[in-house]
Order: sequence, then structure tokens, then C-alpha cells
Amino acid sequence: MTGERRGARPTRHVVVMGVSGSGKTTVARGIGAATGLTFAEADEFHSPQNVARMRSGVPLDDTSRWPWLRDVAGWIAERAGEGRSTVLACSALKRSYRDVLRQGPLPVDFVHLDGPAEVIRARLARREGHYMPASLLESQLATLEPPGPDESVLVLDVSLAPEALVAAAVNGLGLPRPAPVGEHEDRASHSASGAC
Repeated sequence: MTGERRGARPTRHVVVMGVSGSGKTTVARGIGAATGLTFAEADEFHSPQNVARMRSGVPLDDTSRWPWLRDVAGWIAERAGEGRSTVLACSALKRSYRDVLRQGPLPVDFVHLDGPAEVIRARLARREGHYMPASLLESQLATLEPPGPDESVLVLDVSLAPEALVAAAVNGLGLPRPAPVGEHEDRASHSASGAC
């Protein structure tokens, strides 16, 4: 059992991970735009209770995270069942969290945006409109378990420009770029991308 539709091409699934403010969403969106992978933001899978807790500056514990991670993993599995490749922005701070995300029948590649805490703090200070306050960065840094050598994670320097990070991820993982399409197919792809 492969988790693929009969006759469908194999799908690819990528999780861009790191602490809040590392640029996960920007890079994951860029990968999606460059490759046609379906993008999702894992923060949008949080329950209202989790969002309220983080908004008030209280870090999530594992009990709060497990249902969220299972929902994210379920979304990946559903897209795979549809024959769609995905790219997801998700903190995935602990190995046990990453293990949940790779529980399915297909491999999940991880891209870890890692770098100096001061660079990330500066980014968080400039960020507006996100429920995760900068005060929670320290708890995220304390929770982070850097991927082990057996996890096959592509580690990229968070200090690089987003365009460079996207290119490094696409090249480093060998992700396919969409082939040029005809006018009719091009219109169809634009309609599909607008639904994500």
C-alpha cells in the first residue's frame, strides 16, 4: 500500500520547520510558487483554545500540540490520497512532533531554517498581525530539538534572503519545477492555485 492513487505520479511532501520568526511561511509559500506544491500554514490548524493561549503569551504544552499535529499529518495524508504534493510551514520543534508528521505511508522531507537567535528576534520585533508574541520565542528555542543526523533534514541558514532559501530548498531536495504548460492548462493551474 503506497497511499497513492492508482496510476498517479508519486507525490512529494515538504515541511519547512523552525521557531517562530524564522521565515517558515515565506519560504514554504515560495517553494509552493516555484514547484506547484500545495501550500498550507500549520498555524491555521490550531484550535481556538490554542490560539487564545498563545495570544496571551502562554506556551503550548505537548497535550495541546498532539491533536494539532495529528490534524496536520491528516491533511498531508489526504492531499497524498488525492495525488497532490504539499509544502507546509510548521514549527515541528521536537523529534516526536516530526515523527507524527512522518507517520503516513509516504516520506516527508524537512527543511530546517536555523540560525542566530538575534536575527530571529529582530524579525519578530518587526512582524505585525500574528498571534504569536515575541515573548514566546525563548520557550520555542528551549523546546527546539535540532534534527539528528538520521533524520535526513536539510538545514538552511535563516540569515539568507528568502529567495536564496527557496532556491536552496528546491535544489537541495531535488523538487520538480512545473513544465511549461499550454494556455488552457495554464488557466486551469491558476484556478487551482487560487483555491489553496
